[in-house]
Amino acid sequence: MDAAVRRGHPIMFGSIILFSIIEMCIAAWITARYNSHHNFPTVGIQARVRYVLFLTIWTILFGTAYMTMFLLSPDGLFTSVFSHWVFLTITWILWVAAAAALTQTLGGALNCSVQTKFVYCGQLNALEGFAWLIWVLLTFTLCFVLYRGIVAARKGDGLRGGLVSV
Repeated sequence: MDAAVRRGHPIMFGSIILFSIIEMCIAAWITARYNSHHNFPTVGIQARVRYVLFLTIWTILFGTAYMTMFLLSPDGLFTSVFSHWVFLTITWILWVAAAAALTQTLGGALNCSVQTKFVYCGQLNALEGFAWLIWVLLTFTLCFVLYRGIVAARKGDGLRGGLVSV
């Protein structure tokens, strides 16, 4: 199982980081357009897009830090099950809030051919879709970390147990 974790951790965190970078580019572009043209449909849309922009930067910075620490020292304090669980839980909650807020504000997926209320309709759809995709990736990662935590607790390592055995 340790070999799977050593291969899977960089893949999962790399995927989360990659899609967060894509999401950041979309959110930054929409934010720049709204700021330069002052054409945001509602203040709520503007706030939610900015929130997603913040959250993508959060995810990229901390996700990269966790992936780097895991690659350099898979048995360190910041690569423990508990540390991963705390980071992933906070990030998961923030992403579900972002994705749900976007979905609620946009009324679900926008049909860009018939709607006239939202400018940058396709980009807002992409922003919503990638937000849910990142949330799904975080859900899978969080479930796996929880599973590894149960395994570590049964072995007697407790919350400080690593994702991999030393």
